[in-house]
Amino acid sequence: MSGDNQGAQAQCTAARDVPVPSVEPGGEALVVAHLYEADRAIRDRVDAAVAAGLPAADAIRTISTSIVRGIRSPGFHGSVFLDAIAEYSDPGHPVHRAVLAHRRWFLDTATGLLGGIPELPAEPAARHFVMMCDGAMTAGRLFGPEAVCDDFLLGVEGLLTGELVSF
Repeated sequence: MSGDNQGAQAQCTAARDVPVPSVEPGGEALVVAHLYEADRAIRDRVDAAVAAGLPAADAIRTISTSIVRGIRSPGFHGSVFLDAIAEYSDPGHPVHRAVLAHRRWFLDTATGLLGGIPELPAEPAARHFVMMCDGAMTAGRLFGPEAVCDDFLLGVEGLLTGELVSF
């Protein structure tokens, strides 16, 4: 494995067994279960990118391509996490906590990977990457995938290389 993503590999491994928050039976329990399943699927894809031993920038590109595949998939309706947080804004609610746990993990993993690129300040770069992911999923839902996905991948490349994207 490449030395620049060992921290991200450790984070992914440590976070494999995330408990499902306890929720009273009913519709909200189904929402938490759905979020948990979405979280597991994303973690599996990210874990695979990290475990491949790619340089950090290539692991981020692989994760970004996975996000694009999701946006381009039939029936894509945006981020289940952003949808859920809009419905459950109370920070103490189990749905809200499930969303925050996923986002904390995703941000921490991105920070770990981007920390393997010496030219980038890892924390701000990771926040920017997560923001671009959110924007791509939201815009993909609103406007369709094609231009959004291309723009997202251009933005990720610009983030990784530090080059301004010209249109």
